[in-house]
Amino acid sequence: MVCYIFPTGIIYTGDLRTHAVHLQSGTEIITDAPTDNQGKGEAFSPTDLVATALGSCMMTIMGIAARSHGLNLEGTRLKITKIMHSEPRRIEEVKIEIDFPEGEYTEKHKKILQHCADTCPVALSLHPDVKQTVKLNFTH
Repeated sequence: MVCYIFPTGIIYTGDLRTHAVHLQSGTEIITDAPTDNQGKGEAFSPTDLVATALGSCMMTIMGIAARSHGLNLEGTRLKITKIMHSEPRRIEEVKIEIDFPEGEYTEKHKKILQHCADTCPVALSLHPDVKQTVKLNFTH
């Protein structure tokens, strides 16, 4: 399998802020240090982006699986809570709660979606010390 990585240009703009540009699309991301770490907290922090990447990756992999199993996950909502550890400063835990729209989800569907959450590339890339707590909520 060939994987193309599209580079990102990042500039430190001062005052604990960065400006990143995805070079292929031109999409921009600004980060700020959080208020509990000398920053202004006016944008996502780098660790917020890690948690966001995890949630987005889970939903994307679920969307891919849903396509092949005839499920419509449009409207699925994910709530993510990042818990920091102080010494050393790092992400200690990420709590994820996923609310699926009304629909008929078989036990097989639920197992497939749980597997997607547990094995998405970002989940597998995080250090094993980062606890990942995932709860799937299905409405019938």
